[in-house]
This record gives sequence, structure tokens and C-alpha cells, in this order.
Amino acid sequence: MSTRAAREKVADPTSLADVGDPREAIEAGVLMANGRLVGRSFADRAEATAWARPEDGDQVVEFNALCQCDFTS
Repeated sequence: MSTRAAREKVADPTSLADVGDPREAIEAGVLMANGRLVGRSFADRAEATAWARPEDGDQVVEFNALCQCDFTS
């Protein structure tokens, strides 16, 4: 696969094309024990849960990256 083809498959994270209400753009992430979010994105909460290591203090969190309104669960 060419580099151009690989780039075309990646969605533009700054695009709001599919977001009707930005307050509803909730993402799942993993908060590590040191208080930092893991530097990757997850398709959904289930994927974040599978990736997290609760035995090391990781927590699955949900947040709105567009308006910086954090929601933990």
C-alpha cells in the first residue's frame, strides 16, 4: 500500500462532518495511574476496556475531546 493510500484511509480528526452536536462526541480512553491519558484512540469503550490494565491502576474514562468537558466512569 502506498503512503498516499494509507493517508487517505485515516479520518481527519479536526473534521466535524459526522458530528451533529459536539457535546455528544464522547470518546473512550484509558487514564493511567500516573494521571495521564494513554496516547491512542479507541473505537469504543469495549476496546478501551480490553486494552486497559486495572491491576496497574488504569481506568477506562469517557470524555468529550471537542469541548474539553470530562466525564469519568
